[in-house]
Amino acid sequence: MTRFSTMIGLIAATAVGVTPVVAQTVADQEVPTTSLNIPGNVQIFGDAKPNVYRPSATVNGEIITSTDIEQRMALIRIANNNLELPPEELQRLRQQVFSNLIDEKLQIQEAKAAEITIDENLVNEQFARLATRFKQTPDQFSQYLASKGSSAGAVKQQIRGEFAWDRLLSRNIQSTTNVSTEEVESVVKRMNEAKGQDEFHLGEIYLSATPENAAAVAENAGKIIQALQAGGSFAAYARQFSEASTAVVGGDLGWVKAGQLPQSMSEAAGQMQPGQLVGPIEVPGGLSIMLMIDRRQVLTADPRDAVLSLKQLSLEFAPGTTQARATELAGQFAEATRAIAGCGAADDVAQRLGATVVSRDNIEMRSLPGPLQQTLATLQIGQTTQPFGAPDEGISVLVLCGRDMPQTATAPDVQQIENRLLEEKVNKRAQRYLRDLRRDAVIEYS
Repeated sequence: MTRFSTMIGLIAATAVGVTPVVAQTVADQEVPTTSLNIPGNVQIFGDAKPNVYRPSATVNGEIITSTDIEQRMALIRIANNNLELPPEELQRLRQQVFSNLIDEKLQIQEAKAAEITIDENLVNEQFARLATRFKQTPDQFSQYLASKGSSAGAVKQQIRGEFAWDRLLSRNIQSTTNVSTEEVESVVKRMNEAKGQDEFHLGEIYLSATPENAAAVAENAGKIIQALQAGGSFAAYARQFSEASTAVVGGDLGWVKAGQLPQSMSEAAGQMQPGQLVGPIEVPGGLSIMLMIDRRQVLTADPRDAVLSLKQLSLEFAPGTTQARATELAGQFAEATRAIAGCGAADDVAQRLGATVVSRDNIEMRSLPGPLQQTLATLQIGQTTQPFGAPDEGISVLVLCGRDMPQTATAPDVQQIENRLLEEKVNKRAQRYLRDLRRDAVIEYS
């Protein structure tokens, strides 16, 4: 089950539907053979038009319009910094959004049949929280969405569908799914046996390919990489383009070891650093784009496991600040904050600059973006990072006030292992549940 925990997660997750394909992430994994009676020399008879994309549909009597699709497309553009996609990518993305909307209808209908209702006050509260992340009121955010070709209704329908499906799974699946002590002990044993081995937290966008279309798929992968390098959301692109079962979780493979990956991915992962994007890489059945989210050695102490005490000085830019003015202000801010001599002096410097100060303790270094991790790992207590930020938001620096280094590797967290195993089981059962809903649905395209 998922929850809209971040702005990007909410806007980019066009649905919680699952792309029903086989994940190409384990070296010895094979695509199951089909039991259908299909001849080797297949010949298609009749008109192929029923298979083409159509802009609207009725799902068990409830309508999805072309407007619904285009408003969801607009949400994806917002999540990807308003990047414009090539026409061929737009068509494929529109088809995927259409499929996701159908799944969302089925999920809401199934929840309604189970007499699950979602309080509109809860939906509005979630919408308001999202608006605050854009530093807007709900009314301002509604106007912003409309100006971008979407609507408040489209976002609220996503929220409504997510809550409905979440509660349905909680009642029908999670409450009857258990993890045994033996399963947890087995995982703990494997972790202890793998102590010291490299482990990678990877994101993957998998694109299937055949010898006939390999060139076109590689070209499409290159365009996706360009969009990601320009600031696109990896999770959003994975949800819409990846053909692996991990698409539903934004392409997140979780923590894996080299032996669990195809050789080409294993070799690439061994050379990657946190935050690095590589690809396309040839894998069995297609191509993969890889993102190194994090890496570690199993049950081995790592400097990036340090717990930090930080002060953040932030200077907001006024609305309408130009790039040139933002650059000028950033330079002045960088010069002033460079002179900070310890956390005790940070407040006085912030007051002179008109900046805000936030103090935070118990910050896990691994929870910070990769570039900040690398910077903080080299700082001494009392030193300041380089400025970071965005022209439309403002600029910040972090002052390192304290660092508690890990002395020894921590033992496996049994509760975390149990929770992860439970989530995996629930997700698998949820996929089968949604598959059955699709099979029983009456869908009429227009």
